[in-house]
Amino acid sequence: MARQTQEQVEAEIAGLPALSLEALRERWRTLYGNPAPRSLRRGLLIRAVAYQLQVKAFGGLSAATKKKLREIAVAAREGRFDAAVIGPRVKPGTRLIRVWQGETHSVLVLEDGFEWNGTRYRSLSLVAKTITGTNWNGWTFFGVKRPGSPSEGRDGLGRFNGPVAAPDGSRVWPRSRRGRQSGAAPAVLAGGADA
Repeated sequence: MARQTQEQVEAEIAGLPALSLEALRERWRTLYGNPAPRSLRRGLLIRAVAYQLQVKAFGGLSAATKKKLREIAVAAREGRFDAAVIGPRVKPGTRLIRVWQGETHSVLVLEDGFEWNGTRYRSLSLVAKTITGTNWNGWTFFGVKRPGSPSEGRDGLGRFNGPVAAPDGSRVWPRSRRGRQSGAAPAVLAGGADA
């Protein structure tokens, strides 16, 4: 099947609201390969079919984005969801500096975006693209590292999680003198990883 143009996809999406519920369910089956959930309301069904049409025509989320979304879902399900994991990585007022092709660029982090050369931007990636002329992940371009991940025993703010309390309420740090002397097994950190 030939790849659809943007205009063809837009026209097909525009026609979705006119389809019957049965036709929408059939379109879902064609795109997703399985029947649509019976509980799915018409509006969401239209949006999901429209999304999948765009994925088929132009590609979907990157593997890294899918992985991040899965991590967020697992964290939320386990009750350890921390908005800081997906929120801003730097505080407003922070100045990010990068030398690019011999020129130093300074970006001020704002509450609702970034400021570079007196112009406000909604994302750091837009600043990086303006500086370089090519698409960049803004966080990578400016060398901003993520705080420690739960797998490293850190919460979304980069703070270290202590070992989970034992049934008697005690906490033994496996790398402490007491932990080594007692031969305690490595404690499981709150983030779910071994120490």
